[in-house]
Amino acid sequence: MRYAFLCTSALALAFVAGIGLAAAQQQPPTADPQQKVQQEKAQQTQSGQTGAEEPSSHAPSANPLANAVFVNGALAVPDAPANTDTVPAKFSPKNAADDALITVAYTFWTLTDEQRRAIFEALKDQPASAFNADVGTELPPGIELRPVPNEVTARVPQTRDYRYAVGNGRVLLVGTSRIVVGVFGDANAPVSEGRRGP
Repeated sequence: MRYAFLCTSALALAFVAGIGLAAAQQQPPTADPQQKVQQEKAQQTQSGQTGAEEPSSHAPSANPLANAVFVNGALAVPDAPANTDTVPAKFSPKNAADDALITVAYTFWTLTDEQRRAIFEALKDQPASAFNADVGTELPPGIELRPVPNEVTARVPQTRDYRYAVGNGRVLLVGTSRIVVGVFGDANAPVSEGRRGP
C-alpha cells in the first residue's frame, strides 16, 4: 500500500515537473510593432549600441522640492552636518576618494593627526630603503619588513599585527600580504593616500 502511494506520488511529481519544463521552453510572445520600433530606436543611440548606459539615464529629472529633506543625497535640514558619508560619491569629492581607497587601508584612514604623528615620529629613524610606495602598492620581497614595536601599538592599537618599512622619508605600514595599507609622512610635508582629507 505504501509502495503504491510512493510510486503514484513520484509519478505525479515527475508529471508536474515535466509540464513546468515544457512551459519554460516555450517561445516568448512576439513584440507588437510599437515595442519593436522603440527597441530599434534605443539600439541606434550611442549608449544603446555599446550598452554603457541605460537609455533612461538621460531622462529629464524634476528639480528638488523646496522642502525636500535630502538634496543630492545630502541631508538638507537646519543644523545638519555637511559632507557626511551618506552623500553619494558623485556629489562629494571626499566620498569619491573614500570609495577609491582599498578596503584594508580603512584601518588607518580614521586615525587622528596626533596618532599619525606618533607613528611617524616613533619609526622614522629606523633603517630606511631607497623606494617609494603608496597605499595599495605591493612591496617587493627584497624590502625588509619589521614588526611594529610595542611602544607604538600601546599608543595606537590599530597598528598591532602590522609590519612597517621606512622609505623616502615616509613610514609605510604593511599587512600580511606585503600590500601597503598606511602611509605616514612628516606633518609639514604633503601626504598622499591613506590620510583623511578635511
